[in-house]
Amino acid sequence: MIEVKDLVYSYVSDTGDNEEVLKNINLKINKGEFVAILGHNGSGKSTFAKHLNAIHLPLGGKVYIDGIDTSDTEKLWDIRSKVGMVFQNPDNQIVASIVEEDVAFAPENLAIDPAEIRKRVDEALETVGMSEYKNHAPHMLSGGQKQRVAIAGIIAMKPDIIVMDEPTAMLDPIGRREVIKTIEDLNQKYGITIVLITHNMDEAVKAQRVVVIDGGQIKVDDTPRNVFKNVELIKSIGLDVPQVTMLAYELRKVGFDIRDDVLTVDECTEEIYKLCQ
Repeated sequence: MIEVKDLVYSYVSDTGDNEEVLKNINLKINKGEFVAILGHNGSGKSTFAKHLNAIHLPLGGKVYIDGIDTSDTEKLWDIRSKVGMVFQNPDNQIVASIVEEDVAFAPENLAIDPAEIRKRVDEALETVGMSEYKNHAPHMLSGGQKQRVAIAGIIAMKPDIIVMDEPTAMLDPIGRREVIKTIEDLNQKYGITIVLITHNMDEAVKAQRVVVIDGGQIKVDDTPRNVFKNVELIKSIGLDVPQVTMLAYELRKVGFDIRDDVLTVDECTEEIYKLCQ
């Protein structure tokens, strides 16, 4: 579904020099996968995300979406119909004064039949659990609810892929849980390919694959369990690991026989229980 070949991209710095942000990125993401992209600030992960629906175009290499070259400007409409994007601040994506009108905005711009738009809006709001708020004003909603409305607006376009650039960064813990549950449902129940850009290690654990970008290059690409058990490597890149993984790591360091790939509270509890027997 997504194929990135030798992707290179740079910005012009304040001094007028070219600052290379992405350096020969190679990555394949299959249909229906849920992939988390991790990296510290300035690592290039958000710049990478913007290449997936042609907000940025490669300065070197290629990006293909379902076989379509993103550099082909005549195919821009097709690419953006296949790839929806959800950004960090939902207020930047909400454009209408009523929830259902906002969700209908993108399909209307795709010139879809009004009867089909009505159906899509209802389905999208139901998918994100916001049907009861369809006649509410978005500015009256919580941060998590706003973000779910923004996601519903993308779902109504019926994309094959949804790219989410730190969608929970501005949310409280409750809002964060709501949005992550929605993301998991979109992937597991509806088979939508998800690319999640995040700083949150507990969110990354939910993915099938974790890709770590550092200095514009892919440093790690593996399952969450295999990625996070390499605690020293991940911390050397400037990232954290899930708290329970760190606890297990510290216990192992002082001699306790505990798994090195603990990812959840339940797993950690089970391992500590075994030590007490």
